[in-house]
Amino acid sequence: MTSAASHAARHLKALIACRSVTPEDGGAQAYLAGGLAKAGFEVERLVFSAPDTPDVSNLFATIGSGAPHLAFVGHTDVVPAGDVTLWKRPPFDGEVADGEMIGRGAVDMKGGIAAFLTAAEAFLAEGAPKGTLSLLITGDEEGPAIAGSAKLVEWARDRGHRFDAALVGEPTSQRRIGDTIKIGRRGSLSGTIIVGGAQGHVAYPDLADNPIPLLVRILDRLTRMRLDEGSDDFEPSNLEVTAIETDNPAFNVIPGEARARFNVRFNDYWSISSLKALLKREIAEAGDCAIEFEPGMSDWFLTRAHTLIGPLSQAIETVTGLKPKTSTGGGTSDARFFKDVCPVIEFGLVGATMHQTDERVALADLGTLSDIYRAFLSQFFAARR
Repeated sequence: MTSAASHAARHLKALIACRSVTPEDGGAQAYLAGGLAKAGFEVERLVFSAPDTPDVSNLFATIGSGAPHLAFVGHTDVVPAGDVTLWKRPPFDGEVADGEMIGRGAVDMKGGIAAFLTAAEAFLAEGAPKGTLSLLITGDEEGPAIAGSAKLVEWARDRGHRFDAALVGEPTSQRRIGDTIKIGRRGSLSGTIIVGGAQGHVAYPDLADNPIPLLVRILDRLTRMRLDEGSDDFEPSNLEVTAIETDNPAFNVIPGEARARFNVRFNDYWSISSLKALLKREIAEAGDCAIEFEPGMSDWFLTRAHTLIGPLSQAIETVTGLKPKTSTGGGTSDARFFKDVCPVIEFGLVGATMHQTDERVALADLGTLSDIYRAFLSQFFAARR
């Protein structure tokens, strides 16, 4: 095992042991704060609140001064482990088997944080950066994402921090560490369709009004739509029905209301407003119903900044020999909170086991990612001097 892999594994094991299932912190940010302070960072621990959502722990750490200002963005919260009896190893122990560390968050994304901490320690051992390096770490990425990075970015900017570039350490690699950089994401729009009816006995349908047939017709209309064929930079937009509900446990009762939830991932052919208008029109033409859109929608974004993509690509090629491809596929991330602030890209581990039972990362990959991040820091600050 390389020195970088050994150091990153030590950090990752400690982070996995912190049961930081959203919105709990479990000591994860305290551990990270200690490591960053030891490396010379000024660290601030912050708790943000918002209506109808739990308080969230956040961390802001910075070192250096002036431009360029690079932000590393990540989250210490993880999704629940589920039925722990289905895991081959305990999900919060960070045990190693066959060269892999197993645990919730190993890939998404405590592994990325451990690798960046390792890289920052090595980079700063050679002196302060010719600029500013910051870490913005939230405990709310896997949850509502209301009292997390959105508020953390606003807090930092209110205090005079101006970011020139951001790197989000989410797992982006597909088959080999370094094969893919995310330079953008499609937007996300969620909503609920509500069809009213009149409850009644199934034996007397003339005395009731069943909302389900109309809801089915509406959903058929929406799922048959071809929103677009994709663009030069993005995959085609797609609408997926995610739930159908009547809140009716009885076989002999016609429900008085039926609901369906959906999500649309949309590309640069659409804006949030134009997509909303289309859906309202299509649903209105299908029948009498209501539609409610969820808060927290995110628009698509695309980064073309060579001053960010170039140094990272060069670092990846130097360490691995791979020429990474750029991609805009996948779901949303906290990159959406930086898209209007500065150029932002995502790069991290192979994400094949994220959110799965026996989530795991190869220790060799941890070392490789640490080396890439270390090389990237040198490339970025050298290129911007």
